[in-house]
Amino acid sequence: MTYLGLDLGTSSAKAALMDAEGAVIASRSAPLAVSRPAPGWSEQAPQDWIEACWAALDALAADRPAEMAAVEGIGLSGQMHGATFLGADDRPLRPAILWNDMRSAPDCAALDAAADFRGIGGNLVMPGFTAPKARWLAREEPALFEATKRILLPKDYVRLALTGEAVSDMSDASGTLWLDVGARDWSDALLAATGLDRSHMPALVEGSAPSGRLRAELCARWGMAKAPVVAGGGGDNAAAACGVGALAAGTAFVSLGTSGVLFVAGDAFRPNTAGAVHAFCHAAPGLWHQMGVILAAADALEWLSTLAGAPAAELIAEAEAADLAGEVATEAMFLPYLSGERTPHNDPAARGAFAGLGRADSRAELTRAVLEGVALAFADCQAALGAAGSDFDSAWAVGGGARSRLWLRIVAAALDRPLTLPPAGDYGAALGAARLGLCAATGAEATAVCAPPEPAEVVSPEPALVERMAAKRARFRALHPAISGALRA
Repeated sequence: MTYLGLDLGTSSAKAALMDAEGAVIASRSAPLAVSRPAPGWSEQAPQDWIEACWAALDALAADRPAEMAAVEGIGLSGQMHGATFLGADDRPLRPAILWNDMRSAPDCAALDAAADFRGIGGNLVMPGFTAPKARWLAREEPALFEATKRILLPKDYVRLALTGEAVSDMSDASGTLWLDVGARDWSDALLAATGLDRSHMPALVEGSAPSGRLRAELCARWGMAKAPVVAGGGGDNAAAACGVGALAAGTAFVSLGTSGVLFVAGDAFRPNTAGAVHAFCHAAPGLWHQMGVILAAADALEWLSTLAGAPAAELIAEAEAADLAGEVATEAMFLPYLSGERTPHNDPAARGAFAGLGRADSRAELTRAVLEGVALAFADCQAALGAAGSDFDSAWAVGGGARSRLWLRIVAAALDRPLTLPPAGDYGAALGAARLGLCAATGAEATAVCAPPEPAEVVSPEPALVERMAAKRARFRALHPAISGALRA
């Protein structure tokens, strides 16, 4: 028996095949593009998701026909918060509005005043979430809002194509702002505040529970012997937590991806809206999690790479060489708010900055400042999570940025917590989705299936580096209000 995980990201769709022992035996991906038709807008055509997912699955079926024939369960993961507006025929009425789209910022205050989104939904009303996008549609494209019969999250639109069922899971649904996160059910009051009701929403299941079976024509397309069960799955971060085994209360991971996430699992619903903490259901029953989210982690390094005209890997190598040579004299600082910020500021208008630059600062030192700025933003997330009652002894390190030893050392020092690296292999959202697919197919408990791997290495905080980051932290926190005030004066 094999199990399939399908992860719909923003830049690609990835399919991973897992054997019965939990090892990824093959994976394939297909690219996706983002459309930005106006400043602050971010959209994708839902049909592009289908084509990318099908391309990845077609490639797996061509390369691994025997393993695809043996698939018993499929799990789904995906980018959160996106709004896919469907008409009566379940066809998209317009391009989907994505998680990093800021157009609904003017709608957030009115929506926040209309119902208890903070208490019931457990989160601030932010433009990245789904509910403000629906209010924007009602205000700016009212005919399309009136024609909307169903709103699905991105991965759940893919599920509809896979199974014919309109279903979401608790973790992804938490990011809509329409879920009563403590009760794990849609909130009539929050839906009504957006001019909607339960008829506009998909059914809800736990991430490890069945949501339907694969359509017969797709089974034939991919050579599957029988129709696999499709699990509820999870939002990308909850699924990634299933991949590294971060389910027990107090287990955590740091994701150095395009955006940055500090994720801590918990056994209760503990919101902290004052610190812009995300409080969501986990992908496993009876569990919740909290996240601090920064919008530019590796993306900040990619931005510098574009300006410098050099690959990000080259910039990292220069910074590491300077560190090894003891040439870390700069006191330059960097605010990574290139696309606004979520935790702890909830400020879509926040902007990035270098401060404290000197004539002697080199490109390597600017790179170092970017790495440290992202790490200090994670420390802000840690403080916000702590205010909500969540702490952790150590955290798994995942994402592309985790390949940099220097960056891991800096983040470990900023958090003053050891970072644990998983062994070589795929421990991301696609693996977590496949694990949830196994649970749905076999009835196994998610807490047993989603066990952590044996650590490959632990990066411990270095006292001298901890001292350096602690000294910079107060200055880092003072920069945002000072720069925001200057920009808005």
